[in-house]
Amino acid sequence: MAITTAIRNAVAACWRVFARPSVHYSLGFLTLGGFIAGVLFWGGFNTALEATNTEAFCISCHEMRDNPYEELKQTIHFTNRSGVRASCPDCHVPHQWTDKIARKMQASKEVWGKIFGTIDTREKFLDKRRELAGHEWDRLKANNSLECRNCHSAESMDITKQTPRAAKLHETFLFTGQKTCIDCHKGIAHRLPDMTGVEPGWTASAIK
Repeated sequence: MAITTAIRNAVAACWRVFARPSVHYSLGFLTLGGFIAGVLFWGGFNTALEATNTEAFCISCHEMRDNPYEELKQTIHFTNRSGVRASCPDCHVPHQWTDKIARKMQASKEVWGKIFGTIDTREKFLDKRRELAGHEWDRLKANNSLECRNCHSAESMDITKQTPRAAKLHETFLFTGQKTCIDCHKGIAHRLPDMTGVEPGWTASAIK
């Protein structure tokens, strides 16, 4: 009986705090209002996040549309016998939420580049191609080619259906963890820049 009374008193005390007005509004009203505001903010934030995570958004500027996107359209990732297409975000934006936010923050530098015309001509893009490619190679190397592995699983590979060269390379380097996808497939979706000084290795065009 004493325990029941104590619980009731505690609940009543909590309710008094919850219902006690601040200057003009009760704590309950402020809490409910804050919750609704939080839901609206979160919904708006995620809507904006997803809107910037589409291929249409990626190629909305001519720098991307006229350069990397035109190259992507000539590759197997754009048109293939299975009809499965990898869009810009599939390869350049992490799928995990925390990693995605970090990538979006990093991409804010691209907005700066757009404002100041860093690659607003074909000539400027070609001059910066090696640097831009290097940033993506380093990112994929650091996360063990995570975006590649979202679609391509080493565990599900049937190497008996691969060419002898590809099967041998996968067994030697990929399955053992010595290398990750981007080490050998740097030119899989875009043309390669000047590769002078790049660590020797196989490129996509070498592995059929």
